[in-house]
This record gives sequence, C-alpha cells and structure tokens, in this order.
Amino acid sequence: MGASLSNLGENGSGSGGPGLGDIPESCVACVFLYLSPPEICNLARLNRSFRGAASSDAVWEAKLPSNYHHLLQLLSNSGVCESLSKKDIFAFLARPNPLDYGNKLVWVDRNAGRVCMSISAKGMGITGIDDRRYWNWVPTEESRLVWSVLCVILSHLDILFLIEAKSFAPVSDMVVDIDMLGLFLFSSRSGQQVPLQVTIIFNVVAYLQQIWWFEVDGSVTFPFPPDIYTLSFRIHLGRFSRRLGRRISHFDDTHGWDIKPVRFELSTSDGQHASSKCFLDDTREADANGSYKRGCWIEYKVGEFLVNGSYPPTEVRFSMKQIDCTHSKGGLCVDSVLIMPSENRRGGTLK
Repeated sequence: MGASLSNLGENGSGSGGPGLGDIPESCVACVFLYLSPPEICNLARLNRSFRGAASSDAVWEAKLPSNYHHLLQLLSNSGVCESLSKKDIFAFLARPNPLDYGNKLVWVDRNAGRVCMSISAKGMGITGIDDRRYWNWVPTEESRLVWSVLCVILSHLDILFLIEAKSFAPVSDMVVDIDMLGLFLFSSRSGQQVPLQVTIIFNVVAYLQQIWWFEVDGSVTFPFPPDIYTLSFRIHLGRFSRRLGRRISHFDDTHGWDIKPVRFELSTSDGQHASSKCFLDDTREADANGSYKRGCWIEYKVGEFLVNGSYPPTEVRFSMKQIDCTHSKGGLCVDSVLIMPSENRRGGTLK
C-alpha cells in the first residue's frame, strides 16, 4: 500500500492509471491560487508538475501586496529586482527589510502576503532620552529590531571608523551608501566603493529608571496597501538579564504604574483617531486573575486604522503618555511599535 501511495506523485498511479504528475501545470497553478505560500512550497516537492506550477509568476503575483512595485522602490534597488521572478520578489519582501537607517523594519507576512512594520524605540521621540539619570539604552537579544553599529576598517588607509546605523552621514570625504545587495563606503574623491566589514550587531531597548513626565511619541509615513491595521506598543515591566543561561528579571526601579493609567493614542493623516488607557502594573488585578504583567513582553493595543489606498502615503502618529507629575514612575523597557494587519481579517501575522 505504501508503494502505491508513493507512486501517486509520479506519472502514473499504483494501478497503472493517470496520477498527480499527469495534471497540467496550468490546472495546478489555478489550485495554488487558493493556497497559502507555505502550502505551495510544501506541495512543490511532490513532483515536477507541481514544482513548475509553484514557480509560476501568476501564482506568486496574486500573493504579493497590490503595491509591491512601490515597496520595492522604497526597500531595494528597483533595477535589480526587475530581473527577479515574482516568487523571488515575494521571498525578498517576506524577510525583514530595514528602512530609515534601520529604525524601521518592513516585511510581508508569509502566510497572507500582508504588509507589517516594526518601529524601534530609536526611531521615536522620548522625553528625557538624552539624560542618563532617566533613560538608558540597554543591549538585548529580546528586541524585535536590530540596531547595528558598523565597525568599518579601511585597510588601505589603516583607519578605523565607527558609524552608528541611526545617523549614516558623511565622514570626512566618505559617504555611506546602503545597497540591498551589500553595504559600501563610497569615496567622493576616488569614486570607488569599498566594502564594509560588519563586526558588531546587537539589539537595544530604551530602559526608564525614573521620571515624572513620561512621554513617548512618533510618526511614520508609508504607502501601506489597502487593509485594516492594528498599532500596538511592545513594553516590558522591569529590567532583565541572564545569569548562567537563565533569564532573571529585576524590579527594583519598577514603580508608579499602578497609580494612574497610561494613555495610548494614534491618529492618521485622513482624520482617523483611536485611544486607550491601561494600568501597566495593576498588582491587585493580577493577584485576582493570576496573570502578572511583570517580567514579560506585552503588546498593548492602541487601536486600529483603515487604509483605502496606497497613495498618497498614510501618515500615522502615535503616542504613549503618563504626564501626571504628582508621582514618579520607572522600571520600564520600551522596545518598539508594531503595525500589523488586524486579526479580524483573514490570515495571520509574523511573530
């Protein structure tokens, strides 16, 4: 019986009749239009006919966002991507692509082909962020975004440059040019491109020790394809570290979040508004329900917004505030803002 089932994938069935391999590629491609990309990739291993249909441009163009041409112009060298197949374009967009000097990541959900975005705390406006009495940048592998420091070695000049990914700018006569196929240092004198050597890559989150006026805000202007999106803040109460391979949380600085709620807000350029309030550290409610907010990353939903068209690009403004100066608050990590397709639409989100 096992041998008969295995023969179904070839040209012929176990009884000598037609098998799956005899189905025309065009018919298989029509079926693939109703499947998710992971399902298509799994079926492509079945036989040659399914493999050919799984590489069809018509199949993968249906899985791409409606404005994928504009996304390619923003995220890559459009001239290079024009030579790629639709399957390769989907694979490129499905990986996290940096934007705004690495402060934002944009990708397409692998299951539904819907656009997602993550905005680092480095790309937000945080009150008091430059004063180390209040805030610190803490390196951690638990962040959703990579914020990199590039250690550039120019062997022919024997010079060591340290360039922050947040502010790529001219260094003497050198200009950093970011290419999706690689990173290069471009010399305006010689007109030559010198490869960069990336030696340090790490993640950082913003850690609040103590402050009276707590305010984090930001904005993003992006040609989101038509969809319904949910915006949320990713927050962690307490500071964490690792000792002997174990994760340890510290709550020495955590205070003030159970006195007044934090207000979350968002607004869009076409007049949409949403807001919510939440106690970040309601210990009495946690004791009653058995669900504690301390020591874990939580995504606090701000609200939803609707995009009807990609152009003009939608501007989204967001904020998180607790500006009651009658008490101080602290012991909080801010990682990122997530803009994901809403769950009330079909398909999932990339975690």
